[in-house]
Amino acid sequence: MPQRIFDAHLHIIDPAFPLVENDGYLPAAFTTSEYTSRIEGLGIAGGAVVSGSFQAFDQDYLVHALDALGPTYVGVTQLPETVSDATIENLNAAGVRAVRFNVRRGGSASLASLDRHARRVYDVAGWHTELYIDARSLDEIAEQLQTLPAVSIDHLGLHADGLPHLLRLVERGAKVKATGLGRVDLDPAEAIVAILDADPSALMFGTDLPSTRARRPFSPEDLELIARVVDPEMLPGVLWDNAAALYLRHPR
Repeated sequence: MPQRIFDAHLHIIDPAFPLVENDGYLPAAFTTSEYTSRIEGLGIAGGAVVSGSFQAFDQDYLVHALDALGPTYVGVTQLPETVSDATIENLNAAGVRAVRFNVRRGGSASLASLDRHARRVYDVAGWHTELYIDARSLDEIAEQLQTLPAVSIDHLGLHADGLPHLLRLVERGAKVKATGLGRVDLDPAEAIVAILDADPSALMFGTDLPSTRARRPFSPEDLELIARVVDPEMLPGVLWDNAAALYLRHPR
């Protein structure tokens, strides 16, 4: 790739910090040094470290990872709805920029607290809300999501049957991650083009490394697919600008 890339979705799994078994699953280690080795030569110059279900509400691993990766990396964390404003502010100072609702796997606050929780982190620290959710379920909460200050959906919404629901949210300002192409049940090229047609500023690339529980892990061929199907004029937005506008608004 001839330009810098923001990796909008990656996981760091450091066994020095607590891991929580999820449906009998514990991931293999994937440290910051392993991540930087895997992305060597790809042009990735920043990214978002996303808390997984197996990390629940632990923040120590995330702060440690952000310290190691540097100021162009930010965090997406899971927080209980009882979290204090002081904790949100401290995490913001450490580089966290979003709260995640893991509807697919658990480990996060529940959807019952979505509205209050999403508005609170936005009011306290300007964070947006991210959802790991099958897009077929989006229609049930679409009205609620449309009223939130800022929302992002992981992994192209996962399923082709949910794409119409996803596109309606994109038309109303939602962002979408072109990530986890080895875990989705849809044609990534078709979904990418449809999202860009709805809103060119909506789409953000990410590796999803280390691709835990995906049918296939991230490959540089995923980047090649994006370069092939995205209009050259839109490519800088998908690879850097759209994510940078969302995640890097407040310098660390």
